[in-house]
This record gives sequence, structure tokens and C-alpha cells, in this order.
Amino acid sequence: MAKTDKKENPFVNLLINVIIPTVILVKFSGADYLGPKLGLIVALAFPIVYGIYDFVRTRKVNFFSAFGVLSVILTGGMSLLQLDPKYIAIKEAAIPLLFGAATLISLKTPYPLVKTFLFNDAILQTDKVHHALEERGNRAAFERTLVYASYMIAGSFLLSSVLNYVLAKIVLVSTPGTEEFNAELGTMTALSLPVITIPSMLVLFGALFYLFRQIKALAGLSLEDVFVDPSEKTDNNAEPSA
Repeated sequence: MAKTDKKENPFVNLLINVIIPTVILVKFSGADYLGPKLGLIVALAFPIVYGIYDFVRTRKVNFFSAFGVLSVILTGGMSLLQLDPKYIAIKEAAIPLLFGAATLISLKTPYPLVKTFLFNDAILQTDKVHHALEERGNRAAFERTLVYASYMIAGSFLLSSVLNYVLAKIVLVSTPGTEEFNAELGTMTALSLPVITIPSMLVLFGALFYLFRQIKALAGLSLEDVFVDPSEKTDNNAEPSA
């Protein structure tokens, strides 16, 4: 019997983290429904509870998911305390900026984050790539490739930071604790996907394309040679029959 890892459904992720909170903030935070404070609490509860559920389900601490939950909690706390919206804008910019800084700092450690993002065993046959690089004497050149890819990843976080700040400054103009502010917060959540996520992902895909091109040039391997075959992983995880 094959034993496969439980994979997160991207539609469920989008539904719980974006769609449901947006609908609650925009449509159900008025006095006739939940009210501004309760509406905000209920809307933010969805991504927080889902993040906790994902940890219990996988038994793994995802660094980025944890930061995401922390970001939601900070947003909720600042809103409930009715702090000036400029602080939310600063927080929105600070989170991806910290990711970018962590990516660059990790280059000085034995565990660079570029290997978490791009060059990891879940996506590529890293041992095969390393063996081919050693045979061609291109290991050092490939390490430089990973550094350049790290700069691209850090650039994607910097772009996200700038877009986060600009979006928050433009959208959040009402007083926190009001129905109008909740609606603006919902609008910002909905706009974050096309305005922030898509441009940042394009930069990240550019880094991935650069990495694959360098693997082909330095290791002499095609994408078909290095991609992990999901069917092989399933076979390897198969339990022996009694």
C-alpha cells in the first residue's frame, strides 16, 4: 500500500486565507451583522486557525507559514488597538523585508535559504546535480550561481515590501475600529494577490529559470534529468506487503 504525503490544496488555502476573510471584512462587518470589531476578529481567525491546523496536520514548523500567522495577528492587534494605519503599512513592508534580509544573511551560514526555495530535494535530484558538477569541475561556479539566485530571491522580497507599503498607504485611509476600515482591510487583502503576489512570483520564477539554465550549462543535465519524479517518490514510500 502506497504511503503518500498529505499535500495542501491551493484552492482551500486561497479560500481560507484570502476569500473568506475578504468577504467577512467587506460584507459582514457592518452594524447589521457582526460589527467592526467582531467582524475583524472572525475574519482574522480563519487564517490563524488554518495555520495552526496545518502545523498539527503536518507536524512541521513552516518558517514562512509561521511568519504569515504572526503577520495576521499583528494586523489584528494593531486594528483592535486602533493604531494609526501607517503602522500597519510599516508592518506590511517589514515582513517581506525581513525575509529578504534573512535570505542574504543565510548565505553566510551552512544553510542558505536559496536551497529551501529553489535547490532542494523535493524539486530536484540534488545529489545527481552535485555529482555531475564535480565531474566537470564546476562546483565552485555553481555555488556562485546559488549566490546570484539568492540576490534575485531577496529582490523579489524587496519588491513585495515596496508594493505592500504602497498598497497599504493607498487603501487604508479610514480610522481603525470602523466598518469602513474593515472594508478597506478586506480590499487590501483581495488586492494583495494580483498587486503583490504575482509580480513577486514572476521574479521568483525568473530566479528558477536562471538556476535551471545554469544547471544545464554547468552540469550538462536537462530538466528531465534533474526533476524529481513524483511517481518514483510514491514507489519508494510504498509499504511492503505482509
